[in-house]
Amino acid sequence: MGLWRLAVVSREVAAEPGRRAKVGLLAGCLRELGAEEGAAAVVLLSGEAQRLRTGVGWAGLRDLPGPAAEPSLGVREVERELERLAEVRGAGSQAQRRRLLVGLFGRATEVEQGFLRAVLVGDLRQGALDALVGEAVAQAAGVPVTAVRRALMFRGSARAVAEAALGGGAAALAAFGLEVGRAVRPMLAASAPDVASALERTGPAGVEWKLDGIRVQVHRDGGEVAVFTRSLDDITARVPEVAEAALALPVRTAVLDGEAVALGPDGRPRPFQETAARSASRQDPDRMRAEVPLSVYFFDLLHRDGEDLVDRPGRERWAALAEAVPEGLRVARTETGDRSQALAFFREALALGHEGVLVKDPAAGYAAGRRGAGWIKVKPRHTLDLVVLAAEWGSGRRQGFLSNLHLGARATAAEPGLGPWVMLGKTFKGLTDATLDWQTAELLARETDRDARTVRVRPELVVEIAFDGLQRSPRYPAGLALRFARVVRYRPDKSAAEADTVATVRELAAAEGL
Repeated sequence: MGLWRLAVVSREVAAEPGRRAKVGLLAGCLRELGAEEGAAAVVLLSGEAQRLRTGVGWAGLRDLPGPAAEPSLGVREVERELERLAEVRGAGSQAQRRRLLVGLFGRATEVEQGFLRAVLVGDLRQGALDALVGEAVAQAAGVPVTAVRRALMFRGSARAVAEAALGGGAAALAAFGLEVGRAVRPMLAASAPDVASALERTGPAGVEWKLDGIRVQVHRDGGEVAVFTRSLDDITARVPEVAEAALALPVRTAVLDGEAVALGPDGRPRPFQETAARSASRQDPDRMRAEVPLSVYFFDLLHRDGEDLVDRPGRERWAALAEAVPEGLRVARTETGDRSQALAFFREALALGHEGVLVKDPAAGYAAGRRGAGWIKVKPRHTLDLVVLAAEWGSGRRQGFLSNLHLGARATAAEPGLGPWVMLGKTFKGLTDATLDWQTAELLARETDRDARTVRVRPELVVEIAFDGLQRSPRYPAGLALRFARVVRYRPDKSAAEADTVATVRELAAAEGL
């Protein structure tokens, strides 16, 4: 019965525009469910279920049983079923996974089935992910939201924190602290369009190169090392170079924040996908190391030899980092309030093949798991004028609108076999309510055919797309895809014949070393 209540509230939250009202709805539901069921609900609502890696995608959700007439599923019961799905491995796994899905969906009502589908494929677009759920847990438990955020920072698991808050209140949350060997949620950066804008927010700051690698958090306890990713996955066995670098430091215990990156013979970063593939590979690490060696560079120190530094100002953590880590293993940094000096540093980073810079307030503590004002990233913005080839129906607040855009570049005679339009990726980012309303009407007026999820259209609407770079992709015909694409604006002043070409995209890729 609990799942039905959660699914209904999830719909209500998606339809509610106000943040305070969203929090109130979630908090009321969590209070009703209690500590055990409420903690399981947080797993489903916050996106933590995605970390279970159930192996279920849209294809696996086809041809499942019709909805049950009456609700009977509990929230904790569903969480256990997802855990069982995640444990399925080896021969016969597809059939076993199918049996589990059939059993689960056969007991779910229509509203519950819709909720489960969204949870399983990460499509729960209700604006109720980590930050909002954290506020709801605090309200439901009657504790300060700062206490929940701090516990989340140290424990990493939204489930564990919710269970503690709902069951034991502030006293239970106070028991969470930094533990060497347990991953801490990483601090995130806000964005600024340029260095000058970033410095306006921070004043004199530490300006660091932003490396195009993978975020790593390294814990050392004597002779033991653990390496975690941004998503808190343990990848220690896959990155022996990182562990060796940590073991060489003159410390007994430490928690370091940094970036692992694959460099070419010229010292420039190799394409991001090579670094990502190396860190994700479960093949023999010695062989992978020989083929794609990793370098690690640290930019923060959260703990050293029994002393926690997370609450210390940035300048104190940087000083401690400089004492513990040799310069060759630290991310390049300059401290300045001068715009021209910071801009020159930014241009130097780009010239060496890096993503841009991070501008960091030297007075800011380490706000783990949050995109605070203390760190601001600045990257060059690439834009392309692309054509909309299709769009997918939105969910949650975007229910009834065409949202996720399929983006294409124009092929030329130099690209035989690809044309006339070549898809480069999708995005639903950057769309205002007014744009959603306008584009839905315009795209439906150009509809050629559709299926249950996607409406294909005549390639007529040109949209300006900003993106952070390109990556190789076997999914798309040109072998390239946009990274972090978002809508800047539609270009009614341009015809499809004026859209950017695949040749232009290839030139950008070549400039990035792809």
